[in-house]
Amino acid sequence: MGKTNIEEMSYRFALRIVKLNEYLHDKRHFVLAKQILRSGTAIGALVSEAQYAQSRVDFVHKLQISLKEANETRYWLRLLHDSDYLDVKSFESLKQDLESIIRVLTKIINTSKKSCL
Repeated sequence: MGKTNIEEMSYRFALRIVKLNEYLHDKRHFVLAKQILRSGTAIGALVSEAQYAQSRVDFVHKLQISLKEANETRYWLRLLHDSDYLDVKSFESLKQDLESIIRVLTKIINTSKKSCL
């Protein structure tokens, strides 16, 4: 079976975050690089983990944590942009991808919660 849409979206986003991390390291912004690398790659890791959840409740729980990581990543992106470490074009592109992931995660979570009832 192939990857689901959210798996592919979150994986591609993680790749972009890895590249951003390299850029930030080159600029010697180690603390911010570490933070966004951790939260930005955790989104996809949790989505992947959810595919093998032990139950529907476990599935929803893992995706909710992924959604929290996405929200944290949104914070770090905004901070990087507002502190002039990330240009407008890169910020807007990453933010757009992240917002798409957040919308899909929210929809999957809400749909899955309804089927748990």
